[in-house]
Amino acid sequence: MRIACVGAGPGGLYFAALAKQLDPDHDITVFERDPAEATYGFGVVFSDETLGGIEHADPAVYAALTAESARWDDIDVHHRGAVVTSGGHGFSAIGRRALLRILRARCADLGVRVLTGAPAPPAADLAAAHDLVVAADGVRSRTRAAYADAFGTALDHGRNRFMWLGTDRVFDAFRFHVLETPHGVMQLHCYPYSTEASTFLVEAHEDVWRAAGFADLAGACDPRPGHSDTGSIARCAELFADVLDGHRLLPNNSRWQRFTTVRNRSWRHGNVVLLGDAAHTAHFSIGSGTKLAMEDALALAACLRENPALPAALAAYEAERRPVVASAQRAAQASMEWFEGIGRHVGQEPVQFAFDLLTRSRRVTYDNLRLRDPEFVAEADRWFAGRVGADRPRPPMFHPVRLGGLELANRVVVSAMDVYSAVDGTPQDFHLVHLGGRALGGAGLVMTEMVCVSAEGRITPGCTGLYRTEHETAWRRVTDFVHAHTGARIGVQLGHSGRKGSTRRMWEGMDEPLPDGNWPVVAPSPVPYREGVNQVPRELDTAAMAAIRDEFVAAARAADRAGFDLLELHCAHGYLLSSFLSPVTNRRTDAYGGTLADRLRYPLEVLTAVRAAWPGGKPLTVRISATDWVEGGTTAADAVEVARALADAGADAVDVSTGQVTPDERPAHGRSYQVPFAERIRRETGIPVIAVGAISSHDDVNSTILAGRADLCALGRPHLYDPHWTLHAAAEQGYEGPGAVWPVPFRAGSRKPPDGRTDGPRPRLDLLRSPGADATRHRRWRPGP
Repeated sequence: MRIACVGAGPGGLYFAALAKQLDPDHDITVFERDPAEATYGFGVVFSDETLGGIEHADPAVYAALTAESARWDDIDVHHRGAVVTSGGHGFSAIGRRALLRILRARCADLGVRVLTGAPAPPAADLAAAHDLVVAADGVRSRTRAAYADAFGTALDHGRNRFMWLGTDRVFDAFRFHVLETPHGVMQLHCYPYSTEASTFLVEAHEDVWRAAGFADLAGACDPRPGHSDTGSIARCAELFADVLDGHRLLPNNSRWQRFTTVRNRSWRHGNVVLLGDAAHTAHFSIGSGTKLAMEDALALAACLRENPALPAALAAYEAERRPVVASAQRAAQASMEWFEGIGRHVGQEPVQFAFDLLTRSRRVTYDNLRLRDPEFVAEADRWFAGRVGADRPRPPMFHPVRLGGLELANRVVVSAMDVYSAVDGTPQDFHLVHLGGRALGGAGLVMTEMVCVSAEGRITPGCTGLYRTEHETAWRRVTDFVHAHTGARIGVQLGHSGRKGSTRRMWEGMDEPLPDGNWPVVAPSPVPYREGVNQVPRELDTAAMAAIRDEFVAAARAADRAGFDLLELHCAHGYLLSSFLSPVTNRRTDAYGGTLADRLRYPLEVLTAVRAAWPGGKPLTVRISATDWVEGGTTAADAVEVARALADAGADAVDVSTGQVTPDERPAHGRSYQVPFAERIRRETGIPVIAVGAISSHDDVNSTILAGRADLCALGRPHLYDPHWTLHAAAEQGYEGPGAVWPVPFRAGSRKPPDGRTDGPRPRLDLLRSPGADATRHRRWRPGP
């Protein structure tokens, strides 16, 4: 096979070497437009996992890499005069020049032609003259640009400015320095990569960057490739003199940049395939783009070997790598956004700040850190216990929390989940078993589904209500059971379906109109949920709005009589009150539409009236959609202002969800993907928040609570899978005590049953055990003289 590889970076060279190694008959040419010595960048970081893959794929490259790499385990977080260290991470780094020298030598040994200082021919010419063209030509890939429509390229630019530098100070670990300068917060990402130098990356928000005078300095920089921003570098040397400790900054084409996230709808077009940064990028704060590129190279070479037909090989490569890259990009996006909003985090105490920083991507978590460095997590647990006034540490999720006048035994909430099993609004035995069973399962708070304030306000015919006496009586049966037999508290969520009403039960066709027996729906504006599918709602006038407000008040009074401990007002997911908040659905021109303050007017009127009717000693929360996930919709910044207004009107906490306002939404799904919206509200306003959305494990809950991202976590589907999710979470963590008390009749089952023979005692297999073999690794890079 004739193969052309465009770009002699680590990804392109490693692919060429592996492909040639697997099939010596391949005729491979690597084109690199820059001279061999014109290499930009400093150190390249690898995880132990990636190094293991290199070792198996090419022992010769692995041996050469490890001979020149710096290796260490610790991360030091420098924050407000304190240094917090976490160990056990396992890093390796090598200078980019050294890495390229090793890979070029390997290609030469295997017979790969590497042409440096030789721009590649046009992409179409390469494709016509070769069986395969590998585009490994980086973020600004010319090959990709030639087929931009076919690849479906999307480029997103971050808000922070950063600059890659080196220093002749050899650090002994990965160091994050968070500096509160007179201009704002700036952060340094530093790590060693040789016996003589370290990477020194400077990052700052655009506003801070401008306030520090860097914009003017950057404007005076010679724009030609190879030239560095010497003015900014001198300024950095002044600002960060304490960190440099008398050492120099080393430039190499060093200038300010914004990070560009590259995504492509497809990575292949005909016989052209994208690799590394040409296909995708992931923010530098979660690791090296070189790491991803070299993993791509390994997968592409293997798929070419395993699939004789080129189309099948390229399809297999993309199918294998795309999920891995998508996961990395989600983590990278979370990490990038954390650093873009670092000003919201610096007020934390050092231990919590370090935990928050280390878990920012949601890939490294409470349990993951506990495996790597149990002493660090134990220290964080002790700090949190002291912060909340507990007598001893425990998993963060099991500490009590107070909302208004109500104390909850732990921080787990059974999220509101519609079960569509009511008859004419009346809850049935199913609701008693469903909610009672989850209360027996150990959660601190159990929420009902959305309970509708009128028959016309139901989503489906199976929705529950609180607008008839028999509803109140039936709910009292549920609350009495919860109070008599469990330590949980039970909350009611009140809402009105608005334009999303008069539809089928979820399993019959979600959001589909009823086949018959539809009732009229209402909304702030006559905009249907789906044009041509759902009803056009009647626009509410002020009299109808007042009537619905009074229905909320009547339902709140009934909820109190029914014995509920907490009331939540549903202002999310495109239902009536949510529709007033969103500019996508509220197109009114009167006092209830237009600006955010005006769109808030009616939900605040309802909240104020409900708060007055609901007992002062019982908490009232509000669920919101913090973003609509569409252009022109509610934003995260809007959500902060909405939360402030709700708290000023009497809300004790905000339950932060997202979306479901419009079918045009494009949510960025992923692990705990809605938590950052809750976190932003909590950090900017100080209002207690409930986080919800793809929180599925006790690890997620502990990570969220300990990092200070939320006060409680609401989980829905995990509680459908396991009604005793909270108690089982305690058992899995080996915790017994307050916040995880088993019902007396169930205590005999409070220990997890053995899974099989694998749970049995293990024999001793080591003749002599090394002292400290189970201790956390705190290896640091200390090269010899």
